[in-house]
This record gives sequence, C-alpha cells and structure tokens, in this order.
Amino acid sequence: MAIVPINMQKGTVNDPESEIIVGIDLGTTNSLIAYVKDGKPEVIKTPGTGAALVPSVLYFAPDGRILVGDEAKKYLLEDPKNTIFSVKRLMGKSFGDIRQFKDFFGYQIIDDDTESLVKIRVKDKFYTPVELSALILKALKQHAEQVLNRPVTKAVITVPAYFNDNQRQATRDAGKLAGLDVLRIVNEPTAASLVYGLGDPDAPARKVAVYDLGGGTFDISILEIGGGIYEVLSTHGDTFLGGDDFDRAIIRHWAETGAVDATHLNQDKAYGQAVRLAAETAKKQLSDTQDFSTTLQGKHLSITRDQFEALIRPLIRRTIDLCGLALKDAKLNPEDIEAIVLVGGSTRVPAVKQAVTTFFKKADKSSGNKALKDYIHPDETVALGAAIQADILAGNNKNALLLDITPLSLGIETIGGLMDVIVPRNTKIPIKVGREYTTSVDGQTKLKVAVYQGERQLVKDNRKLGEFILSGIPPMPAGIPKIEIGFIIDADGVLNVRAREKRSGIEQTVRIRSQYGLPPEQIAQMLKESVRHAKEDMAVKALLEARNEAKHVIQSTDKFIAQHRDIIPDEALAEIQRLKENLQDAVRGDDKDLINARLQALNDFAAPFAHLAMDKVVREAMKGKKAK
Repeated sequence: MAIVPINMQKGTVNDPESEIIVGIDLGTTNSLIAYVKDGKPEVIKTPGTGAALVPSVLYFAPDGRILVGDEAKKYLLEDPKNTIFSVKRLMGKSFGDIRQFKDFFGYQIIDDDTESLVKIRVKDKFYTPVELSALILKALKQHAEQVLNRPVTKAVITVPAYFNDNQRQATRDAGKLAGLDVLRIVNEPTAASLVYGLGDPDAPARKVAVYDLGGGTFDISILEIGGGIYEVLSTHGDTFLGGDDFDRAIIRHWAETGAVDATHLNQDKAYGQAVRLAAETAKKQLSDTQDFSTTLQGKHLSITRDQFEALIRPLIRRTIDLCGLALKDAKLNPEDIEAIVLVGGSTRVPAVKQAVTTFFKKADKSSGNKALKDYIHPDETVALGAAIQADILAGNNKNALLLDITPLSLGIETIGGLMDVIVPRNTKIPIKVGREYTTSVDGQTKLKVAVYQGERQLVKDNRKLGEFILSGIPPMPAGIPKIEIGFIIDADGVLNVRAREKRSGIEQTVRIRSQYGLPPEQIAQMLKESVRHAKEDMAVKALLEARNEAKHVIQSTDKFIAQHRDIIPDEALAEIQRLKENLQDAVRGDDKDLINARLQALNDFAAPFAHLAMDKVVREAMKGKKAK
C-alpha cells in the first residue's frame, strides 16, 4: 500500500517525479508555504512584497473583499471587529474552551452555550475556524501558484504534536476547502527534525527534544531518530500557551501600573488592539535591547527586559514543567537527550532560550556542549520540514521511511447523513483509534453503526463498507450513554470496527476485509470529486450542523420551560416562546447564518433564566445536604 499520485484536474495517476507537493505551516501568528527545489527546501516568498511570513490575519472589507496577510493586518486598529487573527487558537474548540480568553480577541466569538465548535460573527455572517483557516491556506496556495507558474493541488500541513483529533480534522477540512488535497498532517516537531538533518539514515539512533513555542501554542516532543525512522516517544503541550500570552502579560502590567486604562481596554476594541500591538512590539524589541518605550493616546508606555522576564517567568516555567512530564513519559532524563531543536518565533526571547538550555544542561555528553539547534530561522523551520516531508511523499527522497497508509478516509454516519472521519486518509497503519458518541433520543436502546470510506462530507457521496446494530443499550436520557466506536486496522489493512457502551459493557464488532480493493483510478476520481465539491460540501455540512444544533436547543428549551416554569415571568416566557418559534422557522429553511443568528438570540435571552435555575438547584441541593 502506498501513496497514489493523483492529477486532481484529470483524475488520473501521475508520475510522482513530476509532482510538486508543498509543505505548509499554518501558524497562529504567521503562516508559510515551502517546497523542495533542486533537493533543498525553500520558502515561497509572497509575490510583490518578497516576504516569507504571511500574517495569519483576515480582513472582511465593506465592499465584500476578504484581505489576507499584510494587507489585512493594518485593519487590526482601523476595524478590529471585522479583522480576524489567531484563528489557530480556535481550531477544534468550543466557546467553553476559550471563554476566559474571549476579551483578547477584537472580533465577536459566539457563546452558544453548547459544546459545539466555536463560531465567529462577522457582520451578518457566521464563520467557523475551518472556513477562516481555509481562506489563509487559499492565499498561500495562490502565492505558490504565482511563483511556481503551475497549479498547486497537494500539500502537507503541520500541526502541533499536542493537537487532538478534532483539531487535526479541522485542519484537514480547512485544506480541502482551500482546494488542496491534504496528503498528510505532520506533527511540527517531526517537521523541524527533518530540517536539521537529524534523520540521516547512516547516523546512529539518538534521542532528540523539540521545543516548539509559537504565537499561540506550545509543545515539547521527545523523539528517537535513526535509520530514517522518526518515532515520537512522548509529547506534552498546551494549545493555549505562546507568544500571545507574553503580550497579554505586558498588557496586564501596563493596566496594573495605570499606563493603560483597563476599563477602556475592554470596551474599546480599537484601543485594545493598539495596546496589544504595542505589547507585541515591546516583546520583540526586548529580545535585542534592555528597554522599550512608546506613547499611545498621550500616555507613556514602557517596560524593561528585567520586568518583562519577571512577568513571563511563570509562563516559561509551565513550558519547562511540560518538558519534565514529556521526559518522564519517555522514561528518560535530561542527560539522555543528545540534541535540542528550538522552533517557533517565541524561542527568540532570551529568557526562553536560557531556560531550555538550563533544563537540558547535561545534554550531549559526548562533547560537553549544549547541542542546541537554533541556527535556522525559527519561524521557517516547520514549513521547510513540511516541504521535505512533501518531497518524500512525492517519491523524490528515498532516504526516509514511509510506512503503509490508508488511501481514503474511514468514518461513520452521524445525524443528518454527515460523514464523521475516524481514520483520516494517509494515516499510517497498523493503527487503533476510537471516538466517543452518545444517543440522540431519550430511552434509545439501539444504535446503527454504518461505516463509510471517502473524502466527501455526506455519506451519500462516499462508499459504504458495512453496518451493524449495537443492541441492548440501557434506556437512559439522550446524551447520557457513552458509546465508544473503535477502528482497528492491522498491518494487512484489515479493518475491525467495534462499538461498546461503556457504562453497561455491551459490545459488538464487525470485520471488514475489502475496503481497500479500489483501483488507483477510482481512488483518483474520489479524491478529485472531494476537492471539486469541497466548498458546496462544507456549506451543506455547516447547514446540517446548524440545524442539528438548533433542534437540540429547541428540545432543551422545551425541557427547561417544563422544569422551571415557576421562575420565568409570563412576559419572559412569551418572548422565549417567540424566539423558539422564530428558530423553528429558520430550521425549515436553508439559511445557515439566519439559523445561527436566531439561535444566538434565543440563547442570549434565555441565559439569565438558566443561571437562575442553576442557583435554585444548588440551593435545593444544599438544603438537602443540611437536612441530613
């Protein structure tokens, strides 16, 4: 089983030697695209500006245009509500995950009081992080096509090693929506190791630590690299820890010292963005100088390097603690590490570099030196590594091992006929992976598990491999049962699908042998169709998800009214009913943004009564506790 090179325009199999597959680092602060030229990885510069880094910023202009990168960045101050930044921090997240950080963003993030993926409101439209990331990826794709003077249809995209399944799938979806066939999602530490040549097939195996501190995420990975094989021994990280938090520490310092008006900071988005950009400038300048000062709206802002380092010391400490956990999981000590790779723009901060050096001070016993790898531009390292991985997939690099992979994604059917991918295309096998689901109807005792193969968002457009019924689920309220669906693919490509209700232990398994029996031409056609229809598929998916979420909220509203009628005034009850009926009307239509708008209106109005109900429940529980 191997990578099948596809011509996405014609649906035919290509000679891999003729292909260019790009590597993309989709970053929190900046994004980059690279490819291998004459055997060496090279970052593709932005046409016109010649800049390697493309700011991960989007601006939605009044005339309908969407600007990306440097063109968009200037509107952070002029029009912050319509300027989106740090979207990577929102990938695969619900509002609850980012609630405490919402004021950091100048734009509106929707609180829908559910565990659904977060949505961003821009004017009268609602966007997901997937759609916004796709716009950045599309701009990078267009830059590459201009420079290379040829279509670019395939890519390797990197993600933090600590990204979960939701975040990885969101990144894949963003690539597809941008018109890219995403051949592989690669961990950023692995990509960085490739750049430094640590995978030399003739070199002995060695233990490597990759410390990656970017704008919004941190991860530490411990790898064993030898003979062209990259094995991740352990990884730890925090998808909400990075240079943005250094900026916030400076902003808090200025607010506490009275240099900026804390109240004004939260109420005036333009002022808030001006302060944030000043803090970002201070952070960068303090890597080279001992102090920083500027004037903003007549007030003097200043900070010294010593003050800055004191402010960020707890944040750096968190990264070092995670390094310790990663070593513990790998059953290694600092002195066992033979090379340390620094990745990400935030590793330029001298205090960060010093802390890492001190922690791994016993590294590289053979020479007694600190084996610190930081001589390649830290912002470019990951993209260059992704390009090398892409070159391997294109068949041009024979020195690194490529394990067998799944040629098409595998998943199950969920509510509304959606395809929920459990094993993404090009996943290395053998593999065992699972995901947890629940029931959608009160008292449900059976669950149909239908398994599909393909790259489209709806199962009707994919290939059905089989189905079975999990029976005997104890009757419980919807959402209470915990049903784990597990996909196990052995080294021969045989798929076993298991469904297990975790509370009762009820379990059933089916074996599927022939899911990979498609000829390369048919695989090519399926991939071609998935990219061609990506935009409409995502639109249908977004509509179905909005409808599903709205139906859930409508059901919850009816239950809430029945249980807490006594605390809702008649006027408020009438308004809740009106808003609910408005939402029901929208669900019958095909306007996703209208559904989301009416969903938000119902949630906003009902939220205070939900808090009252919670207080009531807590008081009654406390009374019962005291009575005992």
